[in-house]
Formats: sequence, C-alpha cells, structure tokens
Amino acid sequence: MINHFVKMGFPEKMVAEAIQENCKGEEDEDSILETLLKYSTSSSASSSGSKLFDRFVGMGFAEKMVAKAIQENGEGDADSVLETLLTYAAIGKSPQEQPNNDSDHCSSGHEGSFLDDFSDVDSADDEVITKTVSDEDNKLAFLRGMGYKEADASIAITRCGTEATISELADFICAAQIAKAEDAFFAEDEKKPKHLDKQKKRSFLESDMLEKKRQKGLENGDDEGVRLPNPMVGFGVPTEPGIVTCRTLSEAAIGPPFFYYENVALAPKGVWQTISRFLYDVEPEFVDSKHFCAAARKRGYVHNLPIHNRFPLLPLPPHTIHEALPLTRKWWPAWDERTKLNCLQTCIASAKLTEKIRKALEAYEGEPPLHVQKFILDECRKWNLVWVGRNKVAPLEADEVEMLLGFPRNHTRGGGISRTDRYKSLGNSFQVSFMALIA
Repeated sequence: MINHFVKMGFPEKMVAEAIQENCKGEEDEDSILETLLKYSTSSSASSSGSKLFDRFVGMGFAEKMVAKAIQENGEGDADSVLETLLTYAAIGKSPQEQPNNDSDHCSSGHEGSFLDDFSDVDSADDEVITKTVSDEDNKLAFLRGMGYKEADASIAITRCGTEATISELADFICAAQIAKAEDAFFAEDEKKPKHLDKQKKRSFLESDMLEKKRQKGLENGDDEGVRLPNPMVGFGVPTEPGIVTCRTLSEAAIGPPFFYYENVALAPKGVWQTISRFLYDVEPEFVDSKHFCAAARKRGYVHNLPIHNRFPLLPLPPHTIHEALPLTRKWWPAWDERTKLNCLQTCIASAKLTEKIRKALEAYEGEPPLHVQKFILDECRKWNLVWVGRNKVAPLEADEVEMLLGFPRNHTRGGGISRTDRYKSLGNSFQVSFMALIA
C-alpha cells in the first residue's frame, strides 16, 4: 500500500502518517488518498515561505522548481503552487529548461518546414486561451503518468473544466470507475488475444465495429433517447416553410407564464432529459442557425412559446458568407468551397497562424498541393478565417460577428470593454434572429 502511494508521488513518511490516521487502515484506499491530498494542498495563509518550501521539497519536488513555483504564485496560495509544480512535473522539465518554440504535428510528411506548428493558438491578444490549452495538455499528461487511461483523463477534463485541480479530476475518474457507469467515454478497452482463429477473429472485429458505431451514435446526439433531427430546423424556420410540427404540452405548461431555456445541442449525456423533467417534460426544439443565417450554431431550446404562425425578424439575415461579407468574394480561392461559417467562438486565431498560412501559399505559383489545401481549410473552418487579400486570411472582426449574430453594429463596443472581452461575450450570446422568430 505504501509503495502504491509513493509511486503516485507522495513521500513515504506522509503515506505512513495517512495510513495511521485512518482508522480502517490499509483497506480504506479512498480515505487514505483523501488524507494525502489534504496534506499536500492544505497550508494556511500565515505559513512562512520556509515551511511551504520545506513541505514541497519533502514531497519530492526539486528545490529550484519549488522556489520558482512559490515566486510565481506567492507564499499564501499553496493550491496554486502545487498546481504549478504538478505542471512542471508532468512535462518533465524545469521552467528554465522549457523551450519557447511552439509545434504542432502534421499527418503529412510533405512540406514539414511550414506545416510544423500549423495549429498554433498563441496570441498576444488572448493569453488566457493559450494558458488554458497548455494547462489541459499538462494535466492530461500528468493523469496519464498516474496510470489513468488517456480517454478517461480527457473526458474528465472536458466534464470538470480546465480549471479543475488534479485531485478533482482524479476523484471524477475514480467515481466513474467505482460506480461502473455505462458511459461510452469510460467503456473499458477490450484486450485483444494474441492468437485467434478465423472465426473468433471475425467475431471480435464485428463486436468492435458495433461498439464504434454505438459511440459514434452518442457523439452525433443519441442522448438516451434524445436524437438530434436532420436537418436541425426545430419546429420550423423561414427557409423550411413546408415543415408542419405538432407538439403536445401538459396542462400545467400551456399558456403564460412562458419560459424559455437554451443550451448547446450536443450537451453531455442525460442533460436534456434532466432539463425537460424539471420543465413539465416539454420536448426540446433543436435548431442550427445555419438554416437561416451565414453561421452555424447548434442549440436546443425548451420552452412553452407558441410554435404556429411564426414570422422572421426583418430584414432577413444574409444566408451565405459572400452575402454577409461581399468584399471577400474577390479573394476567395476556388478550392475553398465554404458557403457557411462554423459556430462563432469566444476567441480568434493568432496573427502568427495567419502569417504562416500566407507564407505557405506564397511558396506555390498556382493552386497549392492537396495536402496543403487540406491543412489550410481545416484551420479556416476551425477559426472561421475569411479571405481578405491575395493568399491572406484573417479572423472575423467583432462588428462582423455582431452582424452574423443579428446584433446592431458596435453593440458590444464602449464602456471600456476590451477586444478580447467583446469576442467572449459574443461567443456566449444568443442568435438574435432565431430568438426573435420563436418569441
């Protein structure tokens, strides 16, 4: 038992004290782990820097690393110091040894000189986003080092958020494994036997294929009986006037007071059943705004508003990229066949990425090779980049995002709000045109 926790990074003396403190002894692993985490993270604000330094050095961290972490986070925040130390330990290098270069791995072996670090997200305008991505990678690596599966660690970070501590993520994974929840994200990997005859091998492949199809169905919105419609037009949008939908409401939900609840369509498993259960079992309405404007936005709505005799807000929003941004048509290459933008995000691509795309295109006289086109289109779809010049792409401006979402120009400008905060507020807002349609 002592060796088990020592391998997780806890000092032997601390483990022995934790085992002694818990009355159930070595049989109660969860209580011992909770006590060890309490030892590791608890430190009063009045503790001196020397005591805090000795505590983390006693846990096995290098003195130089501890001094750097305390300098960055201050002596009064032991939790932040521990998170910083765990981050350093996960990447296996001291902060001074970390290289300042960014890199991204490409699947293609061609043109590696300019495709390296092609998905860079660093931006002087949005340092918080860079830190979030880095923290997620480091925590994922540290959880793998603790012995957890990468798939389990990844979904734990997704569910708990990138700000969750290592102990919270570990608790989430352990709770899911102990409860043996039938969640596709935590499905145990089947161990393939080394020697199989043809019949057994065929049976194994068929079962593996069925499992992959089941997981794919969950990712596409099979939420315990809630299936996302295709096309995702809800109870009717202006572009689909022929769709007639009937909906039955319980007596308690009919008429005022009216209610309206919105969430992302691809919410975690069971979320929509929970929302509907607390709102008179009203059926959700799933709509993708790409059916009546130039940008996608998959959302679900639980409401008791009337669904008949809807009419759109005038003037109608532009339906394609070129209608919304006509000046981009001149520079739009033929091999970029996008007509709609993806869901508008809370952040934008960095100038470093757009510059690399420009250099990549200028290396060729005519159309770039297919593998270069693929990487560029992937980045354009990911960050909603549009063509603003010869071989030049750029992210959407804040006022362009306002227009695509149905807000008046400069709606989020003023009051001392920063450019980054404007993008964040718009990325988390409603699509005004559809709200007006159903209300």
